[in-house]
Amino acid sequence: MGDDVGRDGRIEARYADWQADGEDGMTGTGAAVDRDERRSADVSMPGGYAGDVDPAKAWAILEHEADSVLVDVRSQPEWSFVGVPDLSRLGKKPVLIAWQTYPGMVPNAGFAADLKAAGVTRQQAVIFLCRSGGRSKAAAIAMTAAGYGRCYNLSGGFEGPPDAERHRGGREGWKVAGLPWIQE
Repeated sequence: MGDDVGRDGRIEARYADWQADGEDGMTGTGAAVDRDERRSADVSMPGGYAGDVDPAKAWAILEHEADSVLVDVRSQPEWSFVGVPDLSRLGKKPVLIAWQTYPGMVPNAGFAADLKAAGVTRQQAVIFLCRSGGRSKAAAIAMTAAGYGRCYNLSGGFEGPPDAERHRGGREGWKVAGLPWIQE
């Protein structure tokens, strides 16, 4: 098992709990994977994707599933000025593909082709991340419809929703969870 990462230091335990939370009496290592494959195969989840995962579960999937991938769907300015998840402890890098292009935030019509060109296959667990979870959820739904089997939305995104003072990065998301990130 890898290093515990995150503010609460309990990612390994949370992943084990998540794995053991099988449906139809299923438990253990394969339960979460089997359950999620069933969900994505019949697209029975609300919204037609594998579901939302919090940052700790996302990290655990990335750590324990060798071929899993994190796709950051934010824009180039966000990657440059706000930062990106650092997956180097896992021997991985996030895939950076904008769901919408800056400055007009026009939908990226070539998103599916870009995902394929980046080497992401339909069999991999794909975790989509954006600023707060909106664009990434749209990407997860669209890529599930395009035939990708296990598409997750990282709830809270990279920075989370704004707080009472309209500042991001203090309520939920990758950064608040204390997961590693870097900035140019």
